[in-house]
Amino acid sequence: MTKRVRTAVIPAAGLGTRFLPATKSQPKEMLTVVDRPAIQWVVEEAVAAGIDDVLIITSPTKKGVEDHFDRMTELETLLEAKGKVEMLQSVRQITEMATFHFTRQGAPFGLGHAVSMAARHVRDEPFAVLLPDELLPDGGATLRRMIEECEESGSSVISLFEVDGPEISNYGCAGFSSRDGDVVEIDQIVEKPAYENAPSNLKVTGRYVFTPDIFDKLDVTEPGKGGEIQLTDAMAMLIGDPGLRGLVIKDAGYDAGQKLDWLRANVELSLDDPVVGSQVADMIREIMQGRGLS
Repeated sequence: MTKRVRTAVIPAAGLGTRFLPATKSQPKEMLTVVDRPAIQWVVEEAVAAGIDDVLIITSPTKKGVEDHFDRMTELETLLEAKGKVEMLQSVRQITEMATFHFTRQGAPFGLGHAVSMAARHVRDEPFAVLLPDELLPDGGATLRRMIEECEESGSSVISLFEVDGPEISNYGCAGFSSRDGDVVEIDQIVEKPAYENAPSNLKVTGRYVFTPDIFDKLDVTEPGKGGEIQLTDAMAMLIGDPGLRGLVIKDAGYDAGQKLDWLRANVELSLDDPVVGSQVADMIREIMQGRGLS
């Protein structure tokens, strides 16, 4: 039986150039989705899946991420003095969700390098990796399922999503040798294959549960384009040694690193919000009618 997964690693060192100028001085992970930063949605997902230890890989420009998950005594004292109980609870809840740790990736050496920086913290335990650009607001159900599969099988598990036609050329793609329900045994991983050469229509999405074997693979992964160490290359070495499985998911959530999907996340998650959802729906109807679109 594999050890319990208790740690989530969140690589958050990227520059966020797609959202310039908004991210010129603000980390992209701190862009608001409804009422909280995008990275908080990801942390809440991990906690909902049963994780209580979070390591965030940052960079020298991401102090705002570290501050968000730290205590702010002056603010808490002010809210308490003014009797703003709900606000005080919401602020304290951020720091109490899990035990937070931070380490900095000094230079942009790629996702694989960022994950490798977790080795000293994780040691010999399996762990989850969640990309903060990808929001999966399902109450941790997908990640919980991946963790269960890893703990039962002893293999690393990655999330996969079916896409249509040539779209697969934009993503990492996983081929498989067998399938049992929503779990596949991966036998090939290709980064952005030509459509005609793609081994399947399953794209790799931003949720992973790795056994510590991934660190040995990353240690011998040669830098690729731009001197970056690709996580995909290390995952390919896991195939057959000790094995790599995929969980085929029905909803990939939102890519908050893309402007249109970030806007979609704000709209749809606002509609789901129990406090403002009905007001947002009324506002959207009013806007549509005012523009003659309804």
